[in-house]
Amino acid sequence: MAGEIPEGLAIERIWTVESAYAPDAAERRAPVRAEHLARIAELREAGTILEAGAFADMSGSLILLRAASEAEALAIVQADVYFRSGVWTDCRIRALGRVARQHEIPTR
Repeated sequence: MAGEIPEGLAIERIWTVESAYAPDAAERRAPVRAEHLARIAELREAGTILEAGAFADMSGSLILLRAASEAEALAIVQADVYFRSGVWTDCRIRALGRVARQHEIPTR
């Protein structure tokens, strides 16, 4: 509807990925953490990942990412070494309407 969103703002559909850690995640992640963090940094630089981090209680992590679909978001997660090595045991992916300035949203 016209006037619903203030001028200069937009709602960008992104994906939230909440990944649960394995009970032994602290041990599992040590050998692969550098690879995981390097990939997160690359995807941030490319604009695919907006934010990423682990919960302080070591229960899991949260990633906010841009993808064309839920399936594409899942593929990004499944390609991560944390998923492949069992650090992440499960993930929940949901669409999120991110409030952003129009110039912040890449054109696809």
